[in-house]
Amino acid sequence: MNEPAEAPVPRPSFTPMAQRFRGFLPVVVDVETGGFDCTRHALLEIAAVPVEMDENGLLYPGQTASAHVIPADGTEIDPKSLEVTGIVLDHPFRLAKPEREALEHVFAPVRAAMKKYNCQRAILVGHNAHFDLNFVNATVNRSGHKRNPFHPFSVFDTVTLAGVAYGQTVLARAVQAAGFPWDASEAHSAVYDTEQTARLFCKIVNAWPTSPLA
Repeated sequence: MNEPAEAPVPRPSFTPMAQRFRGFLPVVVDVETGGFDCTRHALLEIAAVPVEMDENGLLYPGQTASAHVIPADGTEIDPKSLEVTGIVLDHPFRLAKPEREALEHVFAPVRAAMKKYNCQRAILVGHNAHFDLNFVNATVNRSGHKRNPFHPFSVFDTVTLAGVAYGQTVLARAVQAAGFPWDASEAHSAVYDTEQTARLFCKIVNAWPTSPLA
């Protein structure tokens, strides 16, 4: 007599967040670096804000995770970059972490948010997003980190979104066009730029009409 077939294990249903972005969780990221070349210049600071969704399907910025980063051996730092960012590498309160530790500090809450919303992958949201993604990918490869939650090449770029929504492509002007204040003295901090970009992204997406969720 044949054994009864085991009942199939039901797959968890998609959450509205996963449905909204085809299984992706938007995570806003900004990096501060020692230059423009991700293959040569050091990662100095990284911040990430997972995007959350309320009961009405509206997006809002989640909690910020950030880390200062110890420049990796063999990487370069252009002094002009430090003039722009205001980063003081030997500041006693910088509390910088090695690359792999800094990445894990930022990636862990991203993975937790993916699990919360049943998303298959994080997708990086940034202002000139491929710049940030290229530095993240280069740092992942250099440090040997094995649990990068981000899609390797797809992004949501707020330069494009703000250009369509407000006719502005510069972050400061786009944020102000969206109705938010901008403090120039705080700009070029990874945390500040990430949080402002997150507000911008959420406002644009929330204003965009969508079909009813299945």
